[in-house]
Amino acid sequence: MVNWLIRAIKKEDNQAVASLIRSVFDEMEIPKVGTAYADPYLDLMYEEYKKPKSRYFVVEKEGKVVGCAGIASLENGDPKICELQKMYFLPETRGLGIGAQMMEKCLNQAREFGFEKCYIETMPFMHAAQKLYQRSGFEYLDAPLGSTGHNSCPVWMLKVL
Repeated sequence: MVNWLIRAIKKEDNQAVASLIRSVFDEMEIPKVGTAYADPYLDLMYEEYKKPKSRYFVVEKEGKVVGCAGIASLENGDPKICELQKMYFLPETRGLGIGAQMMEKCLNQAREFGFEKCYIETMPFMHAAQKLYQRSGFEYLDAPLGSTGHNSCPVWMLKVL
């Protein structure tokens, strides 16, 4: 039996998280401009998520970071809306229910922070991710919210917490 651990990011996870996110972008051929790949703090996720109402989690398996996701206020948006951010998993973790567990952890954290809605942006070809979001109660929007800077992500979804 494999032991998966979902826990808050530690400073020493920064390099592994940045590497994981970049590897998923390469694997799925996700555009690097106008997406999370270009975020200036990608190598400093621990520091970035020390802000108020922010939390970033990693999935650890046998000491290795194999997945990650975070929750934070929606940039330049309604203060009652948070954003599910940078949710990525290595191929070995997909289809095992880890994404659903991570989603639950993030949404529970959002509720604890007092957010009323959760927003997410994704790519049209990320079908498995969209299915997870839909199963978790997210619904499609016709336009983006806030100003995340991720203008290459044309799929927007929102969930009432």
